[in-house]
Amino acid sequence: MKQKKFISVYVLLAALCMPLFPLSVASAAEDINALQDKEDKTEDQLNNAEKDVNKLESELGTITQSLRTTQQHIQSTSQLIDQTKTEISRKEQEIMRLEQRLTLNRKILESLVRELYYTGQEPLIVAVASHESASRLFGPADDLRTLKSRVNALIADVAASRDQIATEKSTVEKTKQEYDRLLALHTDQQKTLSSEKREVQSDIAEKEATIEELNAKLAEIRKDISSLLGESVNAGDIVEAAELASKKTGVRKNFILGMLVVESDLGRYTGGCTYDKTNMSKNREKIFKQIADELGYKYKKLKLSCPPKSYKGSGGAMGVAQFMPDTWMGYKSRIASATGHNPPNPWSLTDGVMAMAIKLSVVPGVTSQQKSGERNAAKLYLSGTTSSKYDWYADRVLYWAKHYKEKL
Repeated sequence: MKQKKFISVYVLLAALCMPLFPLSVASAAEDINALQDKEDKTEDQLNNAEKDVNKLESELGTITQSLRTTQQHIQSTSQLIDQTKTEISRKEQEIMRLEQRLTLNRKILESLVRELYYTGQEPLIVAVASHESASRLFGPADDLRTLKSRVNALIADVAASRDQIATEKSTVEKTKQEYDRLLALHTDQQKTLSSEKREVQSDIAEKEATIEELNAKLAEIRKDISSLLGESVNAGDIVEAAELASKKTGVRKNFILGMLVVESDLGRYTGGCTYDKTNMSKNREKIFKQIADELGYKYKKLKLSCPPKSYKGSGGAMGVAQFMPDTWMGYKSRIASATGHNPPNPWSLTDGVMAMAIKLSVVPGVTSQQKSGERNAAKLYLSGTTSSKYDWYADRVLYWAKHYKEKL
């Protein structure tokens, strides 16, 4: 009689509490959706900032290349200016030498004319012989007319050479002036490019700081999402959930905790892939979306287990218990009955651990805490078979059933 009364009270309390849960589920879903909206917005901002950085880095590369080219131009132009200076100096020296020759030749001519005049135009050979420089210029057969003609021709030739070199010098000086102008332009361009480079580098530094802030913000948002999804749990929560599941199903608490260590590191890691990266079948994908939609979650953002790397297979397991979507649907009503949560949530710690315990409890020998039953339950949980090739998995589960506290 007392037992019936207790059950009636329990049912009454459960009935009174039932309306509260949908509100909490709806509230949690709203919180998660709000956080996921923030996550989407932050990811967009992050993507835009990264695009800006890429654009700025490309611009910086162009400026750096232009600056390098300009510096090369400055160097080559400076070398050309030095060369023209050398050429101008050489031309000046040539002109000086020609001026000296011209002056000398004129003096020779004047000297010869004077000597001829004062000697009464004696034979030219005598006058020529008396002047060493002139004797080198003219032959003994030259008469006065020939002498004058040749000296005048020599003077004209030297003068022409001087004028030609002077013209060349003027051309080189104009070239130097052009090089000077070009050097000034290159120097101004170098200053402008250097300033632009500093500005772009400053912009990149600012954008990188923004990216760092956005990454930190994104990590915090994802942490909050994980917490609401039950992906981040503390020791007290996980043990409490295992104790509740053990009481409801008769499965040994330590065995449940051993399974949780192996499956999700006691709920610390429940998956790192979005649904489109899991290689799930179309049917499982459809069921997964149905589960997410029923809970009010954005399925594109939910994290599931990734495909195994050691062999070809699919991921897609959900929550701490790592149930596949179709498997979850098969246990959905029993989970709801055990926790009072309808619909049950695979990302909820309570629902996930309860789902694991319910699945383990159907294997013979588990609820009577037989070691062989627990070994078979562990292998069935992983592979759907009790094949000996999965003994390694059962051994790990039973080891952590004894040592799970090391993970808390």
